[in-house]
Amino acid sequence: MGGGNAVGNTAAAGGSGSKLLEILNVRVIGSGEKVVVLSHGFGTDQSAWNRIIPYLQRDHRIVLYDLVCAGSVNPDHFDFRRYTTLDAYADDLILIIDSLNIDCCFFVGHSVSAMIGILAAIRRPDLFLKLILIGASPRFLNDRDYHGGFDQGDAEQVFEAMEANYEAWVRGYAPLAVGADVPAAVREFSRTLFNMRPDISLFVSKSVFNSDLRGVLGLVRVPCCIVQTSRDDSVPISVVAHLKAHLGGRTTVEILNTEGHLPHLSAPALLAPVLRRALSR
Repeated sequence: MGGGNAVGNTAAAGGSGSKLLEILNVRVIGSGEKVVVLSHGFGTDQSAWNRIIPYLQRDHRIVLYDLVCAGSVNPDHFDFRRYTTLDAYADDLILIIDSLNIDCCFFVGHSVSAMIGILAAIRRPDLFLKLILIGASPRFLNDRDYHGGFDQGDAEQVFEAMEANYEAWVRGYAPLAVGADVPAAVREFSRTLFNMRPDISLFVSKSVFNSDLRGVLGLVRVPCCIVQTSRDDSVPISVVAHLKAHLGGRTTVEILNTEGHLPHLSAPALLAPVLRRALSR
């Protein structure tokens, strides 16, 4: 059905699907014909969208969930063997959408979830009307002809700092990631980072840094909207150009006049109109 307006009763979902809905704290809120799935990035949980929801819930059905690595999910459910790559997270996303009996939806993914959405859309393009990719990067590490923003040595230093003193790492990383001078956003990001079990946080960080999805971008046939801040220390602007050049579907770019990697926390009033515009097309 157009716009993904069939959101079924979760009780009707299959056994494994209904269990996953419970484990990942899936919620459906709002009203309207269009269905929007909001998927958070590393170090946050679904509460990261709290400042965006009021802009969307009046005329959209919003699906919220937590990635299995989030601190809001029972860490016993994190399978270190299964979640070595982003493919398992894409499996979860597809199972959530299918279990809710959603025909098709708009997908908004932040950071690592942008890549999770890309993998899911390659596998099941029928489920997605459009991907809205915030702070997306197919590869964080530099390569010969590609500037991802980090050298291998930079990544190793991050891992060492996380392992040596997780609390100190969070206190240093959170303000750098937020970028903009928004203390409330730094506090909120710090809170959800601290909620993660440190060994899971380190494992996921390594998985993300080791990911390289450049080779599959051309397989995306779903329209995409890339949303990027004017300065993001995690994702250089050159990555946006790479995504636009290589994504297989029709792709537009929106640059927000603010800094940082988490505009939904630090600049929701700037991000929300961009999202609404992307959702209207």
